[in-house]
Amino acid sequence: MRKIKAAVFASGTGSNFQAIMEKRDLHCEVVLLVCDKQGAGVIRKAEKYDVPVLEFNPKSYASKAEYEAMLVEKLMEAGVTWIFLAGYMRIAGPVLLQAFENNIINIHPSLLPDFPGKDAIGQAYAAGVGKTGVTVHYIDEGIDTGPIIAQEGVAVLPDDTEEALKKRIQDVEHQLYPEVINRLVRE
Repeated sequence: MRKIKAAVFASGTGSNFQAIMEKRDLHCEVVLLVCDKQGAGVIRKAEKYDVPVLEFNPKSYASKAEYEAMLVEKLMEAGVTWIFLAGYMRIAGPVLLQAFENNIINIHPSLLPDFPGKDAIGQAYAAGVGKTGVTVHYIDEGIDTGPIIAQEGVAVLPDDTEEALKKRIQDVEHQLYPEVINRLVRE
C-alpha cells in the first residue's frame, strides 16, 4: 500500500516537525516542508531528514492568492493530499483552503476556544488560569476557529514559570500531534 503524501508548513524552530518525523510508525510520508521564513531552524531539520524544502518570501508576491496558487501548484506536483501546520505563522487563505478542503490541520498551544492566535502560552500564563493545554483542529478561514479534532489539558502549576509551562505543553504537542495525524490519514 502506498503511503499518503503530506506537507508540513512551519515558520520557526520546527520542534513539531521533528516530532512528526521521529514518529516510528507514521502512516504517511512527509514529502515537502513549506517555510515562509528565510533561515528558520526547521529548514535544517528538514535537511537532516532529507525532506525537500520549499522556502518562499510572501512579500515577493503581489497577493496572498498569488503565493497560495504557487504553493498549491508545488503541493500538487509533489502529490500532497494532507497539510500539517506546525508553527506556521500565516492564516490560510481561500486558494489553499479550497484546494485542500478538510485536509489541513493545525496544532495550537491552548485549549481552544481559549487563547487563540499568537502567544497562547503567554496569554494563558498572564491570565492565571489553572489549566491550559493543546488543541489539534481543522483549519478554516478564521484564526484557530476550525473544528476541534483532539485536545489534551496541561495543568498550570502554582510555581510555574512561563518557560516551564511552555516545555510541558510542547511535550504534549510532540506526543498528540503525530498520534492524531496517524488517526486521520488512516480514515
